[in-house]
Amino acid sequence: MSTSPRAFAHQANRLAHETSPYLLQHKDNPVAWWAWGPDALNEAKRTNKPILLSVGYAACHWCHVMAHESFEDEATARVMNDLFVNIKVDREERPDIDQIYMAALHHLGEQGGWPLTMFLTPAGEPIWGGTYFPNVPRYGKAAFVDVLQEIARVFREEPEKIERNRAALMARLAEAARPAGKVTIGLAELDNVARQLGGIIDPVNGGTRGAPKFPQASLFELLWRGGLRTGENRYFAAVDVTLHHICEGGIYDHLGGGFARYSVDERWLVPHFEKMLYDNALLLELLAIGYLRFNKELYRQRSRETVAWLKREMITPDGAFCASLDADSEGEEGKFYVWSHAEVIEHLGSEDGQFFARHYDVTPAGNFEGHNILNRLKPQERSQADEARLGALRAKLLAARGARIRPGLDDKVLADWNGLMIAALAEASRMLDEPSWLEMAERAFAFIARTMTKGDRLGHSFRDGKLKFPGLASDFAAMIRAALAIYESTGAKKYIDQALTWQRALDRDYANAETGTYYLTAADAEGLVIRPAATTDEATPNHNAVAAQNLVRLALLSGDDSWRDKADRLIAAIAPAAVENAFMHMELFNAIDLRLRAAEIVVTGEGLRSEELLNAARKLPPIDRIVLHAPSAGALPARHPALAQARAAAEPQAFVCVGETCSLPVTDAAGLLRALAAARQPSATGG
Repeated sequence: MSTSPRAFAHQANRLAHETSPYLLQHKDNPVAWWAWGPDALNEAKRTNKPILLSVGYAACHWCHVMAHESFEDEATARVMNDLFVNIKVDREERPDIDQIYMAALHHLGEQGGWPLTMFLTPAGEPIWGGTYFPNVPRYGKAAFVDVLQEIARVFREEPEKIERNRAALMARLAEAARPAGKVTIGLAELDNVARQLGGIIDPVNGGTRGAPKFPQASLFELLWRGGLRTGENRYFAAVDVTLHHICEGGIYDHLGGGFARYSVDERWLVPHFEKMLYDNALLLELLAIGYLRFNKELYRQRSRETVAWLKREMITPDGAFCASLDADSEGEEGKFYVWSHAEVIEHLGSEDGQFFARHYDVTPAGNFEGHNILNRLKPQERSQADEARLGALRAKLLAARGARIRPGLDDKVLADWNGLMIAALAEASRMLDEPSWLEMAERAFAFIARTMTKGDRLGHSFRDGKLKFPGLASDFAAMIRAALAIYESTGAKKYIDQALTWQRALDRDYANAETGTYYLTAADAEGLVIRPAATTDEATPNHNAVAAQNLVRLALLSGDDSWRDKADRLIAAIAPAAVENAFMHMELFNAIDLRLRAAEIVVTGEGLRSEELLNAARKLPPIDRIVLHAPSAGALPARHPALAQARAAAEPQAFVCVGETCSLPVTDAAGLLRALAAARQPSATGG
C-alpha cells in the first residue's frame, strides 16, 4: 500500500513520545523532527546532511508564529526534510544546548533571542543562524525556504569554504529578500531615510532649515527611532535642539501654555498665533518621551503647562476637546498675546517688571513690529529661586491678559483630532506620572463613543447638538489609536472591544479591496468627483499610516495575527510611493519601524508584583512598545498567543518579544528593563 507524503512526514516526526510540552506542540508537524540526542546526530553523519536546529520554549510567541507559518506548512516541511536533519530543542529542558548555540549566533554577529534557528554541520559545528524567519520575503528578510535552499547549496557545493563564504551567503540572501520589481523597506532602508532626513535639520535652531518652521512631530519621531535603531546620538540631539527651541521660543505661549501652529522665522520666535489641538497633542507625547531620555525639567514643565491650558480653555462641558483658537482678536493677528514694555512694568511694578523683561526678551523697542513676543531664546542662568519668582509673575500677567478681548474659539469637536489628544494624554500620563491626564482622556473618549457614533460607525464633527456623519477614515484611525492607548494604560477590556468594533467598521466601509489601503471617505458618503485616497502626511499623520500602527498593536492586544497580515499588506501597497517621497510619508516609516522593532510585553498575574511590572512597562515610550496585561488565562481569547504564557506562569511574570524575537520571562521591573536593553543592542541593520 502506498504512503502519502503527509503520512510519511508524520511517521518520521519523532516528538510524540517526548515529555516537553514545547516539543509536544510540534509532534503533529509535517517536519521530520528529531529530539536532540545521539540518534539525531548519527543520522546527520550517516546522510551527510546539515542540521537545522530550532530552539524555543512553550510560552514564546514568535516561536508559535514561525511554527504556524513554516513548520505546519506541507511545502516548507518538504524542503526541510529533503535538505536537513531537523532537530527541535526546548531551551528550558536543555539550556546547555541553547547556551552553546546562542553564543555561536552572537559570535556570528547576529542578534540573539528565541526562536533560535541555527544551521550546523553534521558534526554540530555552527554554519550560520538567526531567529525568526518569515514564510515569504518581508521587510528585507529572506523567506525561510530561500534561506534553507541557500544554506544547503553552500554546504553541498562549497563545504570547505563555508566560513569564508559567509559574506557571499549573506549577499545572496539579501538579494532573495528584495525580489526584483518589488519595493522592500527593511531596517537598512529605514536607516537610509533617517540619514536622508537628518540632513535637512537646522543644527542651530532645530526643525528643518530655513523658514517657516513647523513643529513636525512625525519627522522628529522618525529621527528618534533612527537613534534607537543605530545608537547614533546625533538623531537624539537633532530632536533635543528642536524641542528646546520650541519650548523656549515665541511659538510657545509662556503665560497660558500651548504651542502655536508654526513659526514664520527660522528662530521659532514669531508664531502664526493660532493654536491647533492636533499640534499640541503630537508635541505633548514627544515632550514626554524627550523628558524620559534627557531628564530635562523644561520638557516636563511645558507638558504640564500645555495640559493646564487644555483644561482651562479647550474642554467642552462634556469633556471633549475643542478644535482650535484663532490667531486674531480685534481684527489683528497676535494682539491678545504680545506686550509692550510699559504694560509689563504697569502690571508687575518696576523691579519685578524689569526682572521679568530681562528673562523674556521684553524691550521698549520690541522684538516684533514694535511689540514683544515673550520668549526665552537668549541663554541666561536662572536659579530655582529665579524660576519660582518668574512663575508668580507669569501668573500675574496671565490674569491681566484675561481682561483682553480673546481670540475666537472653534469649539467643534473633531473625532480625529480628539483621538490624537486622547492618545497623547493616555501615554504622557504614564510617562510623566500624571494620573489625572488619563482621567481626562477617558472622559473625552466616553463622549465621542457615546455621542459621536451611530451603531459601529463614527461621525466626524459635533457642535451645537449636531453630528456630521459619516466620519472619515482619519476619525476611525485616530480613535482606534486612542482606544488602544487607553487599553494599554489601563487593561480595561471595553477599550480593546471598542477598538476592534471600529477597526472592523473601517475595513468594511473604507477599505480598498485591491490594495488593502483605506479611502478617506466611506463607501456610502456623499458622492464626490473622486474618492480621496491620498497616502501622504499633511498637518496630521496620514490615516493609512496611523491605521498600520493600530493593526500592528491589535495583533498582540487581541491575539489575532491576521491584523498583522493586514498591516503588512497596507504597508506594501504604499511602499513604492513612500520610497519615491520619504518626506511626505514619514509616519509610514514610523509604522514600519514599529512593525519591525516593537517590544511586545505581556505581563501575567495580579497583585503587587504584577503592578510593578506593568508600571515599568507602561512608563516606557509608547513609540516602540506594546503592553498587554493577562491577569489570568481566562481573561484571554481561546487562541491568544499569550495564553500559554499565562497558563505557564506560576507567579506574575513579564514575557518580552522585541521585533520577532523573544527573551526569557522576567519577574521584576529591573529584569524587564535589562531584557529590553539586551534585545535592543544596536547592531548592523539591513538584509
